Amino acid sequence: MEELKHPSEQHGQLPGDVHQTQGAPASNPNISTSTSSTGTMMDDLEKQQNGLRARNPNGTTQPAAGVLVKEAEADFAQLNRELSHYSQASHRSQQLSRSKSRQSKRSEKARDPEKDSSFDDEDVEPFDLETTLRGAQHVNAESGIKSKKIGVIWENLTVSGIGGVKNIVQTFPDAFVSFFNIYGTVQSIFGWGKRGKQIEILKNFRGLINPGEMVLVLGRPGSGCTTFLKMIANQRFGYTNVDGEVLYGPFDAKTFAKKYRGEAVYNQEDDVHHPTLTVAQTLGFALDTKVPGKRPAGMSKQQFKEKVLDLFLKMFNIEHTRDTIVGNPFMRGVSGGERKRVSIAEMMATSATVCAWDNTTRGLDASTALDYAKSLRIMTNIYGVATVCTMYQASENIFDLFDKVMVIDEGRMCYLGPTKDARAYFEGLGFKEKPRQTTPDYLTGCTDDFEREYKPGRSEADAPASAADLEKAFNDSIFATRLAQEMRDYRRELKEQQVVYEDFETAVSDEKRKHTSKHSVYSMPFYLQIWVLMQRQFLIKWQDKFSLVVSWITSITIAIIVGTVWLQLSVTSADAFTRGGVLFLSLLFNAFQAFAELGSTMLGRPIVNKHRAYSFHHPSALWLAQIVVDLAFSSVQIMVFSIMVYFMCGLVLDAGAFFTFYLIIVTGYLGMTLFFRTVGCLCPDFDYAIKFAAVIITLYVLTSGYLIAYQSQQVWLRWLFYVNALGLGFAALMMNEFKRITLICTEESLVPRGAGYDSLKNRVCTLPGSSPGSDQIPGGAYIDLSFEYDPADMWRNFGIIVVLIAAFLFSNAALGEYVRYGAGGKTVTFFAKEDEQRRTLNAALNEKRENRRNKSENNSAGSNLHITSKAILTWEDLTYDVPTPAGQLRLLSDVFGYVKPGELTALMGASGAGKTTLMDVLAARKNIGVIGGDVLVDGRPPGTAFQRGTSYAEQLDVHEPTQTVREALRFSATLRQPYDVAEEEKFAYVEEVIALLEMEDIADAIIGDPESGLAVEQRKRVTIGVELAAKPELLLFLDEPTSGLDSQSAFNIVRFLRKLSAAGQAILCTIHQPNSALFENFDRLLLLQKGGHCVYFGDIGKDATVLRNYFQKNGAVCPPDANPAEWMLDAIGAGQAPRIGDRDWGDIWQDSTELARTKELIKQMKAERQKEAGEQAPVEQQEYATPTWHQVKVVNRRTHLSFWRSPNYGFTRLFNHVAIALITGLTYLQLDNSRSSLQYRVFVIFQATVLPALILAQVEPKYDMSRMIFYRESAAKAYGQFAFALSMVLAELPYSILCAVGFFLPLYYIPGFQGAPDRAGYQFLIILITELFSVTLGQMVSAVTPSSFISALLNPFIIIVFALFCGVTIPKPQIPGFWRAWLYELDPFTRLIGGMVTTELYQRPVVCQPMEYQSFPAPAGQSCGDYMSDFFQSPMAAGYIANNMTEDCSYCAYKTGAEFYEPLGFSFDHRWRDLGIFAAFIGSNLILLFLASRYLNYNRR
Repeated sequence: MEELKHPSEQHGQLPGDVHQTQGAPASNPNISTSTSSTGTMMDDLEKQQNGLRARNPNGTTQPAAGVLVKEAEADFAQLNRELSHYSQASHRSQQLSRSKSRQSKRSEKARDPEKDSSFDDEDVEPFDLETTLRGAQHVNAESGIKSKKIGVIWENLTVSGIGGVKNIVQTFPDAFVSFFNIYGTVQSIFGWGKRGKQIEILKNFRGLINPGEMVLVLGRPGSGCTTFLKMIANQRFGYTNVDGEVLYGPFDAKTFAKKYRGEAVYNQEDDVHHPTLTVAQTLGFALDTKVPGKRPAGMSKQQFKEKVLDLFLKMFNIEHTRDTIVGNPFMRGVSGGERKRVSIAEMMATSATVCAWDNTTRGLDASTALDYAKSLRIMTNIYGVATVCTMYQASENIFDLFDKVMVIDEGRMCYLGPTKDARAYFEGLGFKEKPRQTTPDYLTGCTDDFEREYKPGRSEADAPASAADLEKAFNDSIFATRLAQEMRDYRRELKEQQVVYEDFETAVSDEKRKHTSKHSVYSMPFYLQIWVLMQRQFLIKWQDKFSLVVSWITSITIAIIVGTVWLQLSVTSADAFTRGGVLFLSLLFNAFQAFAELGSTMLGRPIVNKHRAYSFHHPSALWLAQIVVDLAFSSVQIMVFSIMVYFMCGLVLDAGAFFTFYLIIVTGYLGMTLFFRTVGCLCPDFDYAIKFAAVIITLYVLTSGYLIAYQSQQVWLRWLFYVNALGLGFAALMMNEFKRITLICTEESLVPRGAGYDSLKNRVCTLPGSSPGSDQIPGGAYIDLSFEYDPADMWRNFGIIVVLIAAFLFSNAALGEYVRYGAGGKTVTFFAKEDEQRRTLNAALNEKRENRRNKSENNSAGSNLHITSKAILTWEDLTYDVPTPAGQLRLLSDVFGYVKPGELTALMGASGAGKTTLMDVLAARKNIGVIGGDVLVDGRPPGTAFQRGTSYAEQLDVHEPTQTVREALRFSATLRQPYDVAEEEKFAYVEEVIALLEMEDIADAIIGDPESGLAVEQRKRVTIGVELAAKPELLLFLDEPTSGLDSQSAFNIVRFLRKLSAAGQAILCTIHQPNSALFENFDRLLLLQKGGHCVYFGDIGKDATVLRNYFQKNGAVCPPDANPAEWMLDAIGAGQAPRIGDRDWGDIWQDSTELARTKELIKQMKAERQKEAGEQAPVEQQEYATPTWHQVKVVNRRTHLSFWRSPNYGFTRLFNHVAIALITGLTYLQLDNSRSSLQYRVFVIFQATVLPALILAQVEPKYDMSRMIFYRESAAKAYGQFAFALSMVLAELPYSILCAVGFFLPLYYIPGFQGAPDRAGYQFLIILITELFSVTLGQMVSAVTPSSFISALLNPFIIIVFALFCGVTIPKPQIPGFWRAWLYELDPFTRLIGGMVTTELYQRPVVCQPMEYQSFPAPAGQSCGDYMSDFFQSPMAAGYIANNMTEDCSYCAYKTGAEFYEPLGFSFDHRWRDLGIFAAFIGSNLILLFLASRYLNYNRR
C-alpha cells in the first residue's frame, strides 16, 4: 500500500508509477494502447475534470507539511505525458494473473452486465479516481483557485460528560414527582443544572494532524474514539466541559466554529436521510448548497453539479441506485451498504478540510470498505485534507493506507505515531507477538483485559496492565518525544507559513456565491438557501404520493359529507346556528390537517442538525422554504374543499364573499401549521409537545367563539381571542357571511304559534337580533347579539391573523436557529433497580468474568451444550422474484447448497448481492414475491414447526425498548424453548449466554432505542443473545452478526458460533469484512455476486486452500499475503476493480465440477436423511413451543411492565385529560340555570367527544411500535397474535380508569352539574366507557392500517364523522334523511351525547336572564296570560311568560331542560339503552382488532 501513502513518503515516485505497483488502488487506469481507447479516456476525463471541487476545492499551492511542490508539479507533468502516450509497459508490475485476464477482457471490450449495467456503452475503461482528481486539481490550479489546507494540533485536551452514575429507569409514579418538581422540570427543559456525575471521557490528549495525513483511531467501544473525532471536527455540543487547546491552523476552536464551521465535519455512524428522496436528489441537494462561487474552466452551476454527482456515483459504485429512494429501516430503498455510501458521499460534498469519519465501513463488504479507504487516501493526498477515522475490524490493507495510528483506552491516549512502528512498539512493551492477527486487531487487543497476553517471562508486574500504565509507557517513549518535537516544529511553521492560511481564507471566500456575507459560514446567500430548500421540500412532498393521496381523499370525503349534511341551507332562522357550524367546521378541519407537523418537525431534527453541522443551510431557511411549499400544496387542496363545501351548502353566492372565505381558511391553516412547528422546535421531546399542544388547542377551540360566545367567556380568558387564529378566523367568516344576508323567521321560531295566532305584530322571533312584529332579522344584528361580532372588524381580524403568522414564522425560524435538541452528547444508559435476585445473579456473572480474566476458567460457556438434531437443510435451484413497476425482478438465481449440523457456513458477497434475501428465503421470512426451487429439511418440505425450530438474528436490532437485557433473553427462552423444560434451566442458560456475549455490565440495562439506550454494538449483542437464548433445535441463521462490532467482540461471537457448531448446531451466517483469523473459523462458504448468482459453494479449507485452489484453477491467483476473504470479492468484481478473468464467475460456477458434486451430495444426503427420518416416529408439528394461555401470561406481564416503564406515555395521557377537563370546567365555571347555560351544558358534555382525538394520537403510535416488535418475534414463532393483541388491550386498562377519573371530576363538578348519586354515577360510567371505547378504537384503527402515519391521516375523518352525526352540531331532525337513517344510529357518540344530555338536563328548571327574554305586545285588552293560554296548552308548547298579568309579554323559550333536548330527538327513558349500545361498540372494536391482528400482516418482506 506504500504507493498510496502521503507523497512525502513515496520517495519521489510519480503518479505514473503509482498505479503500477503491487496492491495498487482498485481503480487502475488500465488504458490500452489504441488511440481510440486513449481518446475515450480523454473524453471520460473531460467529462469529470474539475468534478471534485464540490468536495475538496483545494489548489496545489504551498502545502502546509510534507507535500513537495516540485513533486506535485512532476506528478502533473507525468500525468499529462501518460494521457498522451499510454504504453503497455505501464502494466509490467501488475499481478500476473490479474493483468493477463484483464488484457483479454479489454481486448474483448466485454462488460459484465450485472456488474456494469450502469456504465455507458462507450465507457469501456475502468473508472480511475486518482487520474480524475489529479486532472480536476490541475484545472483548478489553472483557473486560479487557491488551495485550502489546514492542520489540527491539540494539547492537554480533556473532555467531560455526564456519566458514572447508574441511572435507574423511570416508572409511572416518577412522572408525577418530576412534574410537580417544577424547578427541576424547567432545568431539564433548558438543560441547566447537573444531570448526573461529571466524568472525564478523554484525559490530556495531545498530538497533531498535518494536511494530507490520515490518522486511524483505534479503541474498544466506550473508550472515547467517537468523542475524540467530534473534538477534531469541532462538535462540542452535548459535552459538559472541554479543556485544553485545539488549533485549526492558526485559528482556535471558537474562531474556527464561528468563521469556518463547515470546514471541519463529522460523519456519524448512523445514516440519517430523507427516506423518500432518491440517491441523486439527496446528493444533488448537498451539492446545490456547496457549489463554489469560483468554478474551474468557467463551468455553469448545473454542469459542475452534474459532473461531481456522476463522480460520486462512480467513485462509490452506486450508479445503479441513482433513481432509487434512499429509504430507511421502515421504508424499502437502497441496501444498508449503499445507504452508508450515500452518507459518505454527502459528507464529501462539504469539501471540508478536516474530516472525521466514525466507523463508516460498518455494513460495507470488505472490497467496498477497501475501495472507500483508498478513495480517502487519494483525496487526502491530492487535496491535503486532514483525515481522521475510526474503524472496527479494519483489514491490514486498510491499515497500511494510514500515516498514523492513535490507540485509546478508557479515555487515555496510549499511542500516537506512525502506523508502521505501532506493532513493534506494543510488542516492545512486553505483549505477546501474534503474527496471524491483523495489526488493528492486535493493537486494540493490547488494551483489552481479556485478550492481552504477555511474552514468556513477562507479566502484569513488569508490563502495562491498565490504561494508565499504557499512557505512562507512551509518555516515556521515544514516540512521545518525537511527537513533542513535531508539535514544536508545527507551531513554528504556523508563524512562518502565513501565506498558506491566507490561501485558505481566500479559498473559503472564493467558494462563496455572490451576495453571501463574508462572515457567513455558509457557501450561499440566505435567499438561495431558501430556493434550494424549496425545491427539495417540493420533491419530498411530491414523492410521498401515498400521504398526498390519503390527505386529498380525506379532504374531499369530508367536503362531500359536510356538503350533503348541510345541503343548500335556507336563509332562515332554522339554519342560522347551523350556518355558523359549517363555517367553524370548515376552518377547524383544515387547521387541524396541520397537526401532523408536530411529529414531522420532531422526526426531522437529526437531519437538520446534520445539515447545520455541514453548513449546508440555515435551519431557519428550511422553515421559511417549507411554509412556502406547504402553501403551494395546501392552497390547491383547500380551494377544492372550499368550492365543494361553499356551493353545496348554499353559502352567500357572491364572488367577494367566496374568496374571502377561501383566504381566511388558508390563513387559518397557515397560522396553525406554524404554531405546531413552533411547538415542535420548542419542546425537547414528543411528550412535552403533546402536553403543550393539547392545552393550547383546547383553549383555542373553546375561546374561538362558537362553543361559548365571547361575551359569555370568563373575563380572564377573553384576551386569548386576540392571539387565536381559530377565533379570529371564525369571527371573520361569520362577519363575511352574515353581513350579506337577512334571515327570515320560520313558523317554528315564532312565538306564540298555532291556530289563532296570525297577527305578526303580536308575535316575536326567538332568534337573537329579532324585533317584535317583524319576521326578518338582519344577519349583522344576529351575530352582534349572539356573538358580539361587528362586521366592520372583519379585515382587522384578518390583519391580526397575518401578524400572528408572521410572529409564529419568526419564532419558528429563531427557535430553529438557536434551540438544539438531540445534537451530540453521550447517550445515557438506564438500569432496572437491583433486587436480591438480580444482585445474586450479577455477582455470579462477575465472578465468572474474573475467572475468565485470570484465565483460570477455560471459557466453558457453551461446553454443556448438546444439540441432538441431525436434520439437514438443503436448497436446490432456488430462485426469488419480486414484483416491481418494471415487471418481475430476479434477486436470487439458481442457488444450490446445504447446511449440516456441526458445521459453520459463511454466506458472503458484495453489498446488495442478495445475502439477506437468501437468508430470508431460507428462514421462511418472505411474504411477498415468488420463490422457485426446493427448500427441504431432510428431503421433505419444512413443516409448521420449522420457524420455531430455527433462530434468525436479523440485521436490524428490533427489541422492546423498556426491557432489560436479561429480561429480553429470558422472554425469548421462556416462550421459545420447549414448554416442558424447567424455567430454572432456561434462566440458567440465559446467564450463560450473557456471560458468553460479555454483557455482564449491561445485564440489567434498559435496551432503549438507538437515540437513548444501548450503543450500537451492545444492541447487536442483545439481538444475537435473544436468538441464542431460544436454543434452536434445527438451525441458527445470523445476518451480519459482526457488523458494527469491534474486532474482539466479532472474534468472540464467531468463536462462540464455532463452539455451538461443535456441539452439533447447524449455522448459516452472513459476514462482512472478516479478517483471515475470523474467516478460518468457518467450514464452508456460499459466495454470491450481484444479481443473486452463486459464484462458489464448498469447503474453505485450512488457510482457505480449497477456495484458493478453485479460483486458481479458473485463472485467478490469490497473492500469498492477501486476506482471501477480501481478495475473492475483488476477484469476482464486487468492488470498483473489474473482475479477474474474461468470463462471468457465475457462469464458471454453473459449468464447474464442484457444482455437479454439490448437487450429487445433496441428493445423497436427502436419501440418507429420508431413510433415517422414516425409521423414527414422526415428530408432532407444533407452531408454537408453548400453549396460548402461557403466551398470554408471559406477553401480558412484559407489556404491563413496558407501560409501567414508559412514564411519559401514561402521564402525558393523564395530564391531557386533566388539563382539558380543568380548562373546560373553568371556562364554564358554575353555570346558572339560564337559557344560554342549557346550550353551554351541552357543549361541556360535547367536550367528552374530544377524548378519542386525544387518545387516538397516543394509542396508535404505541400499538404500531409494539406491532413492529411483534412482527419480528412472531416470525420466530415466539407467540401468536391473540396473546399480543390481548396484552395490548389489558395493559391500557389501569391507565384508562385513572384517566377517566381525572377527566370526570373537574369536568363534572366545576361547571356545577347534578350531584345526585344516580346522575353522577351514570355520567362517570359513560365517561369510562368513552375512554375504553377510544382506546380500543385507536388500537383497532392501528391494526387495520400499515403504519401510525396512515392511521393519523384517518383520525380527523373518524373524529369529524363521529362529532358531526351525534346530534349536537346538527340536530337529528335537520340531518338529511339518508344520513339520519343509518349513520346517526351507528354513531357511537349519539349514545354518549343522548345519555349524558338527558341525564344532566332532565328535571332541571330554566330561569331566563333579563336579556334572554323575547318581548312582544299582547293584543289590546288581553293580558299575556290570556293571550298565551292556547299556545301553552298545545303539544308544541315550551317556555313560560315572566308575568302573566301584563300586556307587555316577556317570553322565555324553555321552562325545563327536557323542553330543550326533546326536539333534538333525545329521551331520558332511553339513557340505559344508550349506555348498553355504547358499551357494545367496545366489543365490536375488540372483534375487529383481533381479526385484523390475525389476518392483516403489513410486514412486507
